[in-house]
Amino acid sequence: MTENKIRILIVEDDANIRETLKNILQQSGYETDTAKTGREAEQKVKARFYNLALLDIKLPDIEGTKLLAKLHENTPKMVKIMVTGYPSLENAMEALNQGADAFMTKPVEPAKLLALIREKLEEQQ
Repeated sequence: MTENKIRILIVEDDANIRETLKNILQQSGYETDTAKTGREAEQKVKARFYNLALLDIKLPDIEGTKLLAKLHENTPKMVKIMVTGYPSLENAMEALNQGADAFMTKPVEPAKLLALIREKLEEQQ
């Protein structure tokens, strides 16, 4: 029986955070890919399937919520979790309105992140 690897795309412009998230997820058995910009994320999503995307709300080339809306339109089945260092009710509401499945604030607690990912992937099934 072949194990279906869960693929997660991490969209984060901060290299330290990107690497930390990647390490946390890989240690938990997920296959990860990363993108520094919204444009890079869009190209990767067109090229292959991801079960889930972690999206930073502030990206150098596009607002995370705008990227979220595009991804939601093109890949509605993919689970999308917004991650932000700028928590506000406004950001949370906009993210959820644009199709985010969940909203998390930085610094991300690994245990909470992994629990949220498991929960959202189960809902996806």
